[in-house]
Amino acid sequence: MFYTIGSFFLSSFLLMGEFGKFIIFQINLIPLFFRKVRWKLVFKEIYIIGVGTTGVIILTAFFTGMVSAIQLYSGFHQFGIDAFMGYTIFLSIAKELGPVFGGLMVISRAVSSMAAEIGTMRVTEQIDAIETLAVNSKELLIVPKIIASIISMPLLVIIFDFVGNLSAFFISNYVLDINSITYQNVILQHLILTDIYSGIIKAFVFGYLISIIGTYVGYITTGGAKGVGIATTKAVVYAAVCVFMFNYLISSFFLMLGW
Repeated sequence: MFYTIGSFFLSSFLLMGEFGKFIIFQINLIPLFFRKVRWKLVFKEIYIIGVGTTGVIILTAFFTGMVSAIQLYSGFHQFGIDAFMGYTIFLSIAKELGPVFGGLMVISRAVSSMAAEIGTMRVTEQIDAIETLAVNSKELLIVPKIIASIISMPLLVIIFDFVGNLSAFFISNYVLDINSITYQNVILQHLILTDIYSGIIKAFVFGYLISIIGTYVGYITTGGAKGVGIATTKAVVYAAVCVFMFNYLISSFFLMLGW
């Protein structure tokens, strides 16, 4: 029993150490913009990650906003404070639901694809062939995906916030019969800038984290086709857990700052 527990924690710490070395020494983004960046690949990845995920983001945001309005109405209506629904929905979507759900959609749509693509190239020795040609495989395969994710995630979260709040407004106004003017005025009276850009900051962080996890897991893939499937599953699970964990840490930090 002690051997099983110890080996689990030891392997976890070793994996975290290797992951940290991979980020600091091999994917060093600090001097990134001072050397040649393959912008053509970056724009291609933005199209795959950003544009390719937009449809899923819109669909998810649409139903999230409607469900939020219906569920909050059942509670707020009992106390006669239906007018405060608008600000509560806006706050929950902009600060929490938008970044988290947006991150999960990008994970399911794009991060799994990253891990599978790079993992397949690893087990078929295509990455070794790239290195043999004196081409930095990380700058070719990993860095463009990370930059594209960092750029795409905030834009997708903004789309999520807009669509989610718009669907909640329509449900509240036309289905739940809440006065639209009051609904909007309460939001405008209580809204502050930190309610908006705190979620955008989270999106930047999530974009970096989920892309670095997806590419790293794919890059170290072993074991042929079966290993690619295992790596894809690991990338999705690790990235999703990371989003929830860092969402709590960032929210706690914002709370300390009074945001």
